[in-house]
Amino acid sequence: MILVTGATGNIGSALLRELQGAGAGPVRGLTRDAARASFPGEVEAVEGDLTEVAALKPVLDGVRSLFLVSGVGADADVLAAARQAGVEHVVLVSSMTVETHPHLAPAGENLAVERLLQDSGMAWTILRPTQFTSNTLWWAASIRAHRSVRAPYADIGLPAIHPADIAAVARTALTEPGHRGRTYALTGPARVTPRQQVEAIGAALGEEVSLDEISREEAHRQMASFMADGTADAILDLMGGDVNDELLRVRDTVSQITGAPARTFQQWARENVAAFR
Repeated sequence: MILVTGATGNIGSALLRELQGAGAGPVRGLTRDAARASFPGEVEAVEGDLTEVAALKPVLDGVRSLFLVSGVGADADVLAAARQAGVEHVVLVSSMTVETHPHLAPAGENLAVERLLQDSGMAWTILRPTQFTSNTLWWAASIRAHRSVRAPYADIGLPAIHPADIAAVARTALTEPGHRGRTYALTGPARVTPRQQVEAIGAALGEEVSLDEISREEAHRQMASFMADGTADAILDLMGGDVNDELLRVRDTVSQITGAPARTFQQWARENVAAFR
């Protein structure tokens, strides 16, 4: 039995489809509201919250492989509960920042969870993706209302990854041999700048979308209205304020593991164009 946590999220929902398509056997999808979940095929919808670990015991019953995204719930308690329930293998989604920006607080938190898993006694596979293509959904309201985007670092390109590619690697690690005890850094197939992302969204819409480059200070003021100052600073560093060779590096890990080329941002834009209409 495979348990996919965050089963309605960008990665989890794609992973359920991957597992179903691969005939991976019994799969459970964890969601906060099982009655509203719409999962593929024979996937069993189970209800639970990773912040309320005491209630996860029946969810973990019979589970031998677990897909977990770091930082969503009480990771230490979830891993302890998984070990006690007899889970044998955990595929953990961490972050590329563990390698590229270890001095940032979120990177330290991800590294701590990685080490908890590695010391847990369970087999493990760690995925470290870079920025997600789906982060551009932050622009959706502005594009719908004004066909415009305000963003910093307009011409700094990062190799953003399609969440479905993270799911494809996770499916491979969960169902095929040779991936236990491995850590994989994951990127998209090419660097893409915010300006190019806006152009791709405009092309998918069939309409022009403009980009107004703003300063880091203005971007920080906007972000600080709904997140902590330190979090805003860290995100802005990763968006372009503190780039380095490792953050910019395009890796072929997705194609090496899955046998299929990594998806482009243009493909993501076409698939998700409805969010910007």
